[in-house]
Amino acid sequence: MGLVKNLSIGILGTGFMVLAAAAQAKAVTLTYDRSIGSPGFGPGQLFVPQGIAIDSQGNTLIANGRGVNPADGTPNYNLGNKIEKFSPSGQYIGAIGSGGTGPGQFDEPTTVDFNPVTGDLYAGDVYNNRINQFDSQGNFIRSFANGEFTPLVPGRFFFGPSGVTFDKTGNVYVGDFNGERILKFTSDGQQIGVIGGTNGTAPGQFQGVAGVRISPVSGNIFVADQYNNRVQVLDPNGKSLLAFGSAGSGPGQLLQPIGIEVDDQENVYVADSINSRVQVFDKNGKFLTSYGKPALDASGKLVPPPGLTDGPFGNPLDLTPGRFNWTGGTSLKDGKLYVGDFFQGRVQVLNVEGRRQVPEPSSGLGLALLGLGAATVTLRKRGQQKLVFSLKKELQKQC
Repeated sequence: MGLVKNLSIGILGTGFMVLAAAAQAKAVTLTYDRSIGSPGFGPGQLFVPQGIAIDSQGNTLIANGRGVNPADGTPNYNLGNKIEKFSPSGQYIGAIGSGGTGPGQFDEPTTVDFNPVTGDLYAGDVYNNRINQFDSQGNFIRSFANGEFTPLVPGRFFFGPSGVTFDKTGNVYVGDFNGERILKFTSDGQQIGVIGGTNGTAPGQFQGVAGVRISPVSGNIFVADQYNNRVQVLDPNGKSLLAFGSAGSGPGQLLQPIGIEVDDQENVYVADSINSRVQVFDKNGKFLTSYGKPALDASGKLVPPPGLTDGPFGNPLDLTPGRFNWTGGTSLKDGKLYVGDFFQGRVQVLNVEGRRQVPEPSSGLGLALLGLGAATVTLRKRGQQKLVFSLKKELQKQC
């Protein structure tokens, strides 16, 4: 049976202070609706679901993982390496692409999304180091950004194209995970700009550009800054405006955020991966709510993510609604939040409810002050399980 590559675990603590107050704020509630897909390697089954997109007919498209041969780690193109398609009711109805290196093929698909102007689908292709572009029916159009994404760097396992998002004119913005930058392209794949590019903890610097979303309201760019354990907000020109989050498992704290979404109120939805939950913040970075808890075994103990030779699933699986073994890729559409359950082979769909106005005690302007000190710990293969278990007591408090 094929395996998938695992992800490194790194923690970076960045001091910050958020002073945010507004006359009105939005209250958001997340509730479980249903799940899409099941863990496995057959048609309609998923392992390490990453990018998620919803088409104009309400179908759900999910980037399925990369299979490798366990003996030598070479690619197994017959496992995963496709964008799996499910009907609005969750029935499997086919796939886009296949495993390989040719036109329209994948060697680990990641981020996926539809261009709201053209209707085309764009998908990250990690080991082929490119973006694949398809029309709305799944017909291959072109590949672009060939070789532009920064390859693997020491101490990390994840690399390549991460989040993809679009501005109001249809330009494409793609995260370059290890390049600490966002690449900007025209809709037909011509590069026209770069945002960021410096590794660090200061405003406008990144350590792992994961999810990327452009606000439909302001045009500001929201970035899941994974190893800095924070979200950064940039203006449309890439100037840093705000950052929020710090390393931890308390409300408003993050451990390697990956997916990120922004609604029409500029509420921010963050897949807080290692904490196995989704957190919601207002546009000033004020914590609003969270949903999700870590997977547990029969005795109530935390289920760790799989090791490097364990295959792509946690052991045991805990498919209880609202239980995750890492949260990953996300999509927000028509009042539903789609969240990848990384090591349990499914996508959980959440209802986004409430968003009613609630009064707050003060009406000052929101401010954010980035701290200067930062400490980073990057854990390699043998340190992964140690980290997970060191978090157990803190995470169990949430269960």
